[in-house]
Amino acid sequence: MSSERAAAVTVDVGALAPEDVVAVARGGAPVVLSEAALAAIDRARAVVEELAAAPTPAYGISTGFGALATRHIPTDMRAQLQRSLVRSHAAGSGPEVEREVVRALMLLRLSTLATGRTGVRRETAQLLADLLSHGITPVVHEYGSLGCSGDLAPLSHCALALMGEGSVRDASGALLPAADALAAAGLTPVELEAKEGLALINGTDGMLGMLVMAVADLRRLLRTADVAAAMSVEAQMGTDRVFAAELQALRPQVGQALSAANLTAVLAGSGVMASHREDKFHRVQDAYSLRCSPQVHGAARDTVEHAATVAGRELASAIDNPVVLVEEGRVESNGNFHGAPLGYVLDFLAIVAADVASISERRTDRFLDKTRSHDLPPFLASDPGVDSGLMIAQYTQAAIVSELKRLAVPASVDSIPSSAMQEDHVSMGWNAARKLRRSVDGLTRVVAVELLAAARALDLRAPLEPAPATAAVVALLRSNGVDGPGPDRHLAPEIEAAVRLVESGAVLTAVEEVIGDLA
Repeated sequence: MSSERAAAVTVDVGALAPEDVVAVARGGAPVVLSEAALAAIDRARAVVEELAAAPTPAYGISTGFGALATRHIPTDMRAQLQRSLVRSHAAGSGPEVEREVVRALMLLRLSTLATGRTGVRRETAQLLADLLSHGITPVVHEYGSLGCSGDLAPLSHCALALMGEGSVRDASGALLPAADALAAAGLTPVELEAKEGLALINGTDGMLGMLVMAVADLRRLLRTADVAAAMSVEAQMGTDRVFAAELQALRPQVGQALSAANLTAVLAGSGVMASHREDKFHRVQDAYSLRCSPQVHGAARDTVEHAATVAGRELASAIDNPVVLVEEGRVESNGNFHGAPLGYVLDFLAIVAADVASISERRTDRFLDKTRSHDLPPFLASDPGVDSGLMIAQYTQAAIVSELKRLAVPASVDSIPSSAMQEDHVSMGWNAARKLRRSVDGLTRVVAVELLAAARALDLRAPLEPAPATAAVVALLRSNGVDGPGPDRHLAPEIEAAVRLVESGAVLTAVEEVIGDLA
């Protein structure tokens, strides 16, 4: 978590904003339950307690779960029912899930509790908020969610921590028993009562948290990819005439127009472009990877915005089964926990990442081939033959792009029945989200290598002057350990430095400080 204390995020009855999720998950912001949320929680709890006292069985309150829902549970066994549910469902396996993902899913579960549709007690919701505020993060494992009936195993590991069981990491990252971490923070574990165990684990929160963060990352990455494409067009002596607004208007795709406008803005004032702007004989058309960058990047943008719309709807949802209908004084089973809406768009975004990375790698490769680079030295090497230049940097890109194509195979088309065929169609949305995180990382790395190659090529175009915006990117790279042309040297640290500049948004900042905000 950040060493600086972020402003608290208020969890209210209304939907959280995506930026709230990022602030809590990545920025370590504490959370506060609003009075309206606490009142809504109390109203729903009153309904649950009334139903728990009634002789008629109510699913999730006085019955078993899933395929065992036909068993009526006596009153004196219902607390054990909730504890047993959480303990048995905390069955994850594999590596630990990233801290930011766990914090996101905790916050999103808390957001659903705050809608007053789940029936938990206010002290249970408050303890979940307290864990977030104290930086106590339950250990959640990679495998265990089918993306249906909620992210059951991941959420169960979080619920286990509320009971003072299982393992957590404290704000410093130290691994310790949940009971010890709660005691050190002055917090008391809860004794789960009727309906609470189920309410804590039956949501799409892990899938949604990863989707919200991926949308934020991809919005930044796609604008950065526009910058990289502009630098490649410039350094490869391409034309910017194809990015003209009147040409984009002939095909009114929203993202395409935005991307083309970004390329035009980034290339404004380029001496490199001006040096050959009137050469219409030799440069009639650029290769697709240059000429069609707005079409590919734009389609990616539109897909990301569709995913953001789906995420926004999910942020406004109350996902639980059964759900408390306070106005009618009853609970009702439903299928809103099914992760299909999220699984589909998570898979769409993996396709986006793969294709944008693919065109980026193709632009990079053109720099290295002397037959296509327009008088640049082979592989941008200082002394070709003695030096290999950026030859293997492109290998790294190619390896990543190949992996991204594999990750683009959808997870959401798979389903393995579970719970004795009661849960006979599942979304696999958690798996889609997990692979998307790897896809976003891969795209970051591919774009970083393109920037590294384009910056070296622009240096080699001297004395021609690059555009002010692209010159700012070159200067940023040079001041952060990514050196210019010269004899071969250890490349891996320079690639990692470029990756950090892309990931942090520093590349975008450098450009926007010169020409204003990109679209």
